[in-house]
Amino acid sequence: MARRLPGLMRRTLGLAWRVDRVAVAVLLICQAASGLLGAFGLLATTGTIKALIASGHITDRLHQAIPSIAVVAGAAGLRSLLGITISALSSRISPRVAREAEMMLLDAATNAELTAYDRAGYNDRFDAADRGAEVSRDLIGQTQNVIASAASLVAAVVVLTALHPALLPLLVLAALPQGIASVRAARISYVTMVETFHDRRVLNLLRWYLVNKEPADQIRSGTMAPFLTHRYRTTGERVTTATNRAAWRSAKAYIVGAIASGLASALVWAAVVVLLATGHMSVASAGTAVFALSTAASGLHGIVGYGADLYRSGLYLDDWSRFLDEAGGHRLNRGNKSPAAPALVRAENLTYTYPGSDTPSLEKISLDFRRGEVVALVGENGSGKTTLSKILAGLYIPTEGAVTWDGTDTRDLDPAALWRETAVVPQSYARFPLSARENITLGQPHGGDEAVHAAAVASGAIDVLDDLRAGLDTLLAREMWGGQELSGGQWQRIAIARAFYRRSGLLVLDEPTSALDPRAEHRIFSGLRALARDRAVVLVSHRLANVAMADRIVVLDHGRIIQQGTFIELVADTAGLFHELWQLQNDRGIPNQRGSRFHG
Repeated sequence: MARRLPGLMRRTLGLAWRVDRVAVAVLLICQAASGLLGAFGLLATTGTIKALIASGHITDRLHQAIPSIAVVAGAAGLRSLLGITISALSSRISPRVAREAEMMLLDAATNAELTAYDRAGYNDRFDAADRGAEVSRDLIGQTQNVIASAASLVAAVVVLTALHPALLPLLVLAALPQGIASVRAARISYVTMVETFHDRRVLNLLRWYLVNKEPADQIRSGTMAPFLTHRYRTTGERVTTATNRAAWRSAKAYIVGAIASGLASALVWAAVVVLLATGHMSVASAGTAVFALSTAASGLHGIVGYGADLYRSGLYLDDWSRFLDEAGGHRLNRGNKSPAAPALVRAENLTYTYPGSDTPSLEKISLDFRRGEVVALVGENGSGKTTLSKILAGLYIPTEGAVTWDGTDTRDLDPAALWRETAVVPQSYARFPLSARENITLGQPHGGDEAVHAAAVASGAIDVLDDLRAGLDTLLAREMWGGQELSGGQWQRIAIARAFYRRSGLLVLDEPTSALDPRAEHRIFSGLRALARDRAVVLVSHRLANVAMADRIVVLDHGRIIQQGTFIELVADTAGLFHELWQLQNDRGIPNQRGSRFHG
């Protein structure tokens, strides 16, 4: 703990310095002043005691003691005022430190490559780092308590050194067992938290599924509540068993430390008695030593106790720091070129393998996507369609080969600038708890509400907006005051409107109409050709009838291109996969209806 505390305190004060330099400077000055006043008060105690026990009339002795008493009282009063100031400054800084730690965490997470989420344990480590950001709120209070305890200890040490230096090693010996016990208990608590972290995360997930509206219908119709609550109970019992075991181990460590510290404290006071009895210390000095030893013991115990708290918080802060380093290792580190809307997006001998996998999801893909052209990607599940669309949009970087925009490798492009030229409708679209307007503009408005209206008309979302109680200002989150919920199909129209609203040169539609009715689906695809006039359009769909309007259809199978051509060409190729899939989708004979046989 002694080795780690200085580094933890520097890191804490460094975070605080980022958010409020003046407050930190004043805080440190107040702590130093409080320590000096403590030393003056203790030194004045000797003069007070000496005056009071001296020979002579009591009035004369009181007059002699008044200056020392004034110093003691003044030092105590000023230290109280400084303590109030320190407490107020800590209360001011602590939430801002926590917010700064959270902002650094969010910055690291949102600026990491998307592939980071595909790495084993990344999400668990983010949750651990989030815990570290949470406890950072306590760091300033714990740090200033350690500093205050250290200031009191230094003041007492100065006085004890002047009285008799033999007391110092005994004093350290008295505090050492308690310090060892506190560090041991802190480490037990932290290790238990780490060991139960997976179960705690499972508990959070189970709680979400049990109470959230989204899966509520499936929980009920599937009669899953008893099963999930049983899983929640058994998982919780494992966590409780582990924490109870840790609490007992910590208690044993504290008991041993308290016994050892008590024995060592007895040696300290025995030493004072021996020094006084042998004449190595005067009665006045002994009296001062009593106060100094009490102050020093309080300071040592404060350093040990608050230091143990800071040490424990520092272990969680290490998780936070490690995640910042890990996310920094995945940080978007590409080029700085800003692309225009691409006239040609080209995949050149592209191969992509997900982290932790030995099998490429895409292999040796070479394709061109031109402005004004609609290219459809089709294939069975797992063929690599969605992965290819994400690579074209710059969300992933190829493992081998390259994707170029007008001849420039996407590795050399500024990712934010690239994404400003990209509009994506993913299979799983976000349902932001924002207004309808912000859900379409994504907080990046242009062209006023007229542009929003035009995108809504093209996507069919205009029918959704017309039914909202406050139009574009309606909050799309029923669980919030004044909010309104949408159906899955309505949300999908909003997601398509987002893509149509963006001023982008590349439009990627991944199963964009999976939740739409036939009328809404027809509206999307009948208007897609007009949207492709000034964009390159990539369409991913399992419904082969929807890709009939594409200029080119690319058929993927296990990450490789096995067919290309127009709809008519691919349907006519009876030996190809596309023809087989087309036949399967249209092999829907109308069965004899029960009513036709039993009519009447």
